Amino acid sequence: MNFLRIILLGPPGSGKGTQAKSLAKQLNVLHICSGDLLRQAVARGTELGKEAKEFMDKGELVPDNLVTKLILKRINQSDVKDGFVLDGYPRNIHQAIDLDKSLLNNQQQIDQVFYLEASQDVIIQRLAGRRLCFKCQANFHVKNMPPKKKGICDYCGGKLYQRADDKEETIKIRLKVYQKITSPLIDYYRNKNQLQYIDANGQADIVLNKILDILNGKLKNSQRD
Repeated sequence: MNFLRIILLGPPGSGKGTQAKSLAKQLNVLHICSGDLLRQAVARGTELGKEAKEFMDKGELVPDNLVTKLILKRINQSDVKDGFVLDGYPRNIHQAIDLDKSLLNNQQQIDQVFYLEASQDVIIQRLAGRRLCFKCQANFHVKNMPPKKKGICDYCGGKLYQRADDKEETIKIRLKVYQKITSPLIDYYRNKNQLQYIDANGQADIVLNKILDILNGKLKNSQRD
């Protein structure tokens, strides 16, 4: 597969985290999640982690420049030479431009951007039914992936809870905010002919196959050229 530098975009509940992990495994490249990197940096007490923690402790968004530093540091490490699937980054056009500049310095570029589209009803069903474990943060869903014992984590026996921002009214607000922030980003990648929309309303394996079909089609076209 030649298309190895991939970005997955999509609103909360579109399944981009799930798809990013599966796609990275299929392509044998790294899944790089900005949220995971931030949490790891904070846990390790790195300089970037300490700076980010000040904002996270206040419930504020971590500034673009800090998140970008963290992402660029990770993608420039030796184990990322075969490529990556970015999840949760970029979140806005400023981050996208910084990412492109950095890649260009290494004579690289983003190969494909996928935007996962899902209806509001599907997103609400997915997020409102999500439950997390207090202890190990394992993910469950009351309908799609219920625990063996109601309200109890299968892995550590911890109590499951619903995030405050996973309630229907809050989800609708989150979606509006996401669309407002992301709209310029979508236009940016569309104008660069890097954007591909994916219907993400279906089951995870069906959505993954749609993505892989597009990548395989592009690979065949590039080989003909």
